[in-house]
This record gives sequence, structure tokens and C-alpha cells, in this order.
Amino acid sequence: MGARRIWKNARLATMRPGLPGLGIVEDGALIAEDGRILYAGPASDAPLSGEGDIANCEGRWITPGLIDCHTHLVHAGNRAREFELRLEGASYEEIARAGGGIRSTVAATRAASEEELIAQSLPRLDALIAEGVTTIEIKSGYGLDLENELKQLRAARALGEARGVTVRTTLLAAHALPPEFEGRPDVYIDLVCKTIIPEAARLGLADAVDAFCEGIGFSREQTRRVFEAARSAGLPVKLHAEQLSNLGAAELAAGFSALSADHLEYLDETGIQAMARAGTVAVMLPGAFYFLRDTKLPPMDILRRYGVPLALATDCNPGTSPLTSLLLAMNMGATLFRMSVDECLKGVTLNAARALGLAGETGSLEPGKRCDLAIWDVGSPAELVYNIGLNRLHERIWSGR
Repeated sequence: MGARRIWKNARLATMRPGLPGLGIVEDGALIAEDGRILYAGPASDAPLSGEGDIANCEGRWITPGLIDCHTHLVHAGNRAREFELRLEGASYEEIARAGGGIRSTVAATRAASEEELIAQSLPRLDALIAEGVTTIEIKSGYGLDLENELKQLRAARALGEARGVTVRTTLLAAHALPPEFEGRPDVYIDLVCKTIIPEAARLGLADAVDAFCEGIGFSREQTRRVFEAARSAGLPVKLHAEQLSNLGAAELAAGFSALSADHLEYLDETGIQAMARAGTVAVMLPGAFYFLRDTKLPPMDILRRYGVPLALATDCNPGTSPLTSLLLAMNMGATLFRMSVDECLKGVTLNAARALGLAGETGSLEPGKRCDLAIWDVGSPAELVYNIGLNRLHERIWSGR
């Protein structure tokens, strides 16, 4: 028997599937052992006898630890100058086609050592951890060659070792066309499919594969090739889909049983139906919507009608969402996308775990799951969505610690 911890006098938002709302338990207790939840429910039913480290929550709320399921957190440099250009009237596409955008971050990331990448990324990670994040997805996509994509993935893994946080890595080599492949996108996709994906899988550096299917990214057919290579390597897929136009990318992703399709402003009903059938999570990224001053809202009502799980994430990246607050992302999801409090909170816990293929490990307060908790000094869970710039985290627990 290992270390046993007990939290009593707590109010729980369990996020358990099948329960109404947030699965609230007003007079609750939570017991963990060896970093796993043994019990989470009414205090009256809790097996409180026996030794253990007891914490009196004094009526505080406990939620699952927060999960940021879509980030580009590992990169070098920033794109503040491009932000200025957009304020002066330039569009994201104009900047990208002029050699800015993703390519400028690629140049900075290629020039940085692995140690420099880690050092520049740690403050972003620490900001998220300080708000109760216990699991984070980190994508590559700013290396765009074998050496530098692997460097990004190694840096992401190192961040997880440096901090008490679970890191899931996603290979996003099909993010943009590197300058040395200008005019030869199919040749670059050959490199991604035949070399980069197999090597990242062989080294165990990637937990999933992603792509940017868009007019300024890669075509539907090129994305299909990436997904086929991922399937051959035994890796699940995710997709940046329908952000700037509708290419039928979400439907393609669903056809490969994608864990998630993300952005989705231009998603249509056909794509939603396919996602619903496949169980693909819709990841909402209001930070990019806000930062790019977009006006095309994702089709929230249709997503709800078909029961597609909704997740929320920061999309932390240097060009379109330099956001390191998952609490603010929830407020943006509510104010910009009209998501409910329950949708926002499940979007950064239960459904975020689903978007990473971790629903059996974390995202809700259930026996057997990892003891990842966020304990809050709030009167109700709604305050976590309502507040702007106020962090009411009392304590963060990762794997029972």
C-alpha cells in the first residue's frame, strides 16, 4: 500500500460522463492512493477509516486538473511585428504569403538549440501550470525538417520532465511548406510521410500526428497521405480543419477516426455528422478567433444538435494566439462562442482528455483515474468562467502530489 491522501469538506465538480451538468457533489470527499483516485463522491459514503494525509478543503471546490489540449508552446522568438502589421491592415494570409507567419517562427526555431527552446518555452508552461493545468498537448510544426521536428518533440518531452505536468506530443510536420520546398509541396509531403513520421514513431517522440489542411497549408489529398502514414506508424491523428475555408477536412479527419478536429469556423453539417459518427472531438480555439479579429463563428448549435463533444484550448502559439491562460480561454469561449459554463468547464477537463485519447486516465474525478486535481477558492464553478484575469487556484495536485 502506498501513500494515501484524503481531501474532505470539499465540493466536487466531478465531470463524470453520464451525470447531469458538472456532476456536482456538494458535501464531498476524495481519496487517492499511489497517485490514483480511490473514491470521489459524497462524504457520507466515503471510506475514511485508516491512515492517510488528510486535507480539510473548508468548502473549496475541487475540479479535475485542467487540460490544454491544443498548443504550439515550444517555439523560439515571437511575432509581435506581424501583430503590428495586422493592426495596420495586413491580413494573416498576406503576411504568410510574403514569407512571414509560420515561416518566420520556423527560422527562429531552427536557429535555436534544444536547450534554448526549453528555456524560452518554460515561462509559457509555468503560466498554464499556475492556473491548474495538469495535462498539456504540445505540437511540433516549426522545424519542418527531420532534425528540427525531432528537436521540438524532444524539447516538449523535456518540459514534462522539468515540471510536474503530463505532456502529450503531436507531430505537426505538415504545418507549412518550408522555404527549401517552395513550389514542391508533394515532394515535402513525401518527406513527411516516408521519413519524419516513421522516425518520430520509432523514437517514441510523438503521441499523435496533426496537419494544417487549408489553402495556405496543405490540400485534402496531401492531408490524406499524412494520415495514411500516421496510420501505418500506429499513431492517431488530429487536424487543423475549416479555420479559414471549408475543404471538407473535418469529414476527412473523421474518416480516419481522428481524436479531434480543431478551429472549425467554416465547418458544415456534413462534416459535423461525420465527426459525430466517429466520436471526433471539436476543439474550440477562441484565442485565435479573437486575435485574428475573425467574424465567422463556429456552428455551435449544429455541433450541439449532433452531440459532438466540445473541448476548449489556448492554441498557444506565436502568430495567432499568444495565449497562456486557459481560464481566459474559457471566458472567451463563453463570450465569443456563446458556450455555457458547463461546456467550458467540460471543455478543459473531460472533453479535452477525450481530444488527447486520455479519457481513461484523466479529465474527471473517478476511481482509477490519475489524481490530477485543481482546488479553487470560488463560491461556484461559474466563477472560473466569469472572471477575467483573476486566478482563484488554491492548490494544484498532479498524480497525487
